[in-house]
Amino acid sequence: MVGPTLAAVRQFATVADDVARGAVRPLAEVAGAVQLADLKPVGGAISLKPLVDAQQQLAAANAALVAANKAVARIDTSATLPVVRDARVQLSAAVDNALKSISNANRAVQLVPNMLGRSGPRNYVLLFQNPAEPRATGGSPSALALLHTENGQISLARQASSNDFPPYEKSVLDLPTETRGLYGDITGQYIQDVNLTPNFPQSAMLAREMWKRQFGVEADGVISLDPVTLGYLLRATGPIMLATSDVLTADNAVQLLLTDVYARYEDPAEQDAFFAAAAASVFSAVSSGNADPKALIEALAQAGSEHRVLVWSAHAEDQALLADTTLAGGLPVSDASGTRFGVYLNDATGSKMGVYLDTNVDLGQATCRNDKRPSYGVSVTLTNTAPADAATSLSDYVTGAGFYGVPPGNVKTVLSVYGAPGMQNLGVTRDGAVIDYHPATDATYPVSSLGIELAPGESAVLHFNWLGDRADSASLIAQMTPGIHTTETGVANVTCESPLW
Repeated sequence: MVGPTLAAVRQFATVADDVARGAVRPLAEVAGAVQLADLKPVGGAISLKPLVDAQQQLAAANAALVAANKAVARIDTSATLPVVRDARVQLSAAVDNALKSISNANRAVQLVPNMLGRSGPRNYVLLFQNPAEPRATGGSPSALALLHTENGQISLARQASSNDFPPYEKSVLDLPTETRGLYGDITGQYIQDVNLTPNFPQSAMLAREMWKRQFGVEADGVISLDPVTLGYLLRATGPIMLATSDVLTADNAVQLLLTDVYARYEDPAEQDAFFAAAAASVFSAVSSGNADPKALIEALAQAGSEHRVLVWSAHAEDQALLADTTLAGGLPVSDASGTRFGVYLNDATGSKMGVYLDTNVDLGQATCRNDKRPSYGVSVTLTNTAPADAATSLSDYVTGAGFYGVPPGNVKTVLSVYGAPGMQNLGVTRDGAVIDYHPATDATYPVSSLGIELAPGESAVLHFNWLGDRADSASLIAQMTPGIHTTETGVANVTCESPLW
């Protein structure tokens, strides 16, 4: 036991020395040269020099941590003392956590200067997703804008409403057959529906093309955010006075933008104008340097982790940096860190009743077969929390007035749950009873899709069943449509006695 133990300890020391020389030293140089205040916008511009100056050191630190991570994985502690095995686990966790942080920072210092127009002017379409009318990636894009960047200078070049875009006779871009089958041709015909698909890069390309056709500008990318994100940003800026004399705060942003606005204005154009003005006011406060930089970064980090901020770039080198981050908005990717499912909502009421749709998601698994292939369960509980008199107490614009065949006050939702590639679809139950559903495939992902309508106060538990293709002990993770409130994932009770096994 002595030989393997000493060999492992020697390898630990080598890894620690490599990290100190290759990662800690360059990071110390960055820490001394870049201050958080340097990232604060001044007069609508962010100084790009500190970010550019940090690129070389962060790239070196990232490379050193990648090498260290691989080196730790190769250390064999199977024949060592328990204390050495524990030390390897601790070292592996420390290196892995450091690598995640430095990798993100390394991406940022490469990506942000490019996006802010270091090498030339750029334009980005901003989609403000409205979760009061759910779409797979958040909500219907009711307000839009064009963001212009040039050498760190940021400005809103134009604002628009979804009403400014016509319905197109056919999709503005060719849609995959799978997208058409699941979400329909309307995905590429209406700006309000480009994000029926949970694949944000596809939504972004459709929105970019529609903006080009309507306004003649071919954008360099698309950025999406929602009112909850604006609320987070207000923590950094503080309260903002709107032209309507409303005071927008972190505490009232969601209520004001997603509920009060519909009670106050009956004309959809006025609603969109109010939302656009609020978004522009928050943007002005951030870009003018009135936000606390630490709070601003924390707000954007939280929104990004909740998939409320999504970014797609038409520049291949930038998109490569975004590809496997939470900002990319791609379909969920399973790996050693977790087996991932997708749970996506699309409104079918034709209204703004999403405010009253409560969603809970539970995940579970059981091993019921001799070949150890696991049985997975994804339970989605939907509840219509609207008041019993919603048909008369809420405006027609909010309820939809039955225009699409849904009685006022009811909420109809298309629920699509994605398993991981390789899984076998075993069907769906509602409140324990087997029901019909639409089995499909989207880019190798098995999908179960169905529509469900709920009256005020009504609730339903939908249980989606899957069979894995191999033994699996990874954590279960759900990537979900971000709603008005953050949805925590619970544990589903999965047994070997399901009616669908």
